[in-house]
Amino acid sequence: MLIDSHCHLDRIDLAPYQNDFACFMHEAANSQIEHLLCIAIDLEAYPAMLDLVTPYPQISVTVGVHPNVQDGQDPSVEELIALGQSDKVIGIGETGLDYFRSEGDLSWQHQRFRNHINAAKALKKPLIIHTREAKHDTLRMLEEEGASEVGGIIHCFTEDWEFAKKALDLNFYISFSGIVTFNSAKEIQEVAKKVPADRFLIETDSPYLAPVPFRGRPNYPTYVRYVAEKLAELRGTTINKIAETSTENFYRLFKLAQSSIIVGRNKTTQA
Repeated sequence: MLIDSHCHLDRIDLAPYQNDFACFMHEAANSQIEHLLCIAIDLEAYPAMLDLVTPYPQISVTVGVHPNVQDGQDPSVEELIALGQSDKVIGIGETGLDYFRSEGDLSWQHQRFRNHINAAKALKKPLIIHTREAKHDTLRMLEEEGASEVGGIIHCFTEDWEFAKKALDLNFYISFSGIVTFNSAKEIQEVAKKVPADRFLIETDSPYLAPVPFRGRPNYPTYVRYVAEKLAELRGTTINKIAETSTENFYRLFKLAQSSIIVGRNKTTQA
């Protein structure tokens, strides 16, 4: 069984599934997707996202505002804490820093990041970190705000081994997306070989960043298998082992009882 540790289920194209989310979820189960973590990007879309996934115990959510979102509500620590108290919410984010899409005075982005870290600490829930062209400030702020108290995930990892080591020291897990399947992603692939077995996760970031052989097309959580296959190749093991290890890591990080939310456990993952 597989877990997609980062996806945006309210944004995927349901046309191949008769525009029926239940139909998509049936296909996910058939594809041996045991659990999905649906990640919030803004607060305006959050209520509808929550309504969409609430009927499904195999879907958990996060709450937060993406670092690039500039239109809409910018939550205070108190507002994030209030929203994050739901049992459905298992993490805070995605949050972080992005110097690729945002320019100029980014003090607002820095404060937003700090607010998310402090809300996560108050809730004792892990952080989901987005970082792009901001690795030094990302690590600095995580350290300054004591983010190691709750740890979390460096999602869609695109940095080097030096960054990975520092993130691991700060109690974070490293999550690999479809980017790791790209021929150009040599540095990321080297990191994938080195990350300790008990500290990696797999994700799709769907509907974005589809893995090879679907690169450039809409992405789906069912494609997480291709990420697992690539990690198995890089680490010299089987997809069964990658699936088992990443699943155990996910439940450990989020302190979830695996047996209480497993779907279709009688199935096995085939290499």
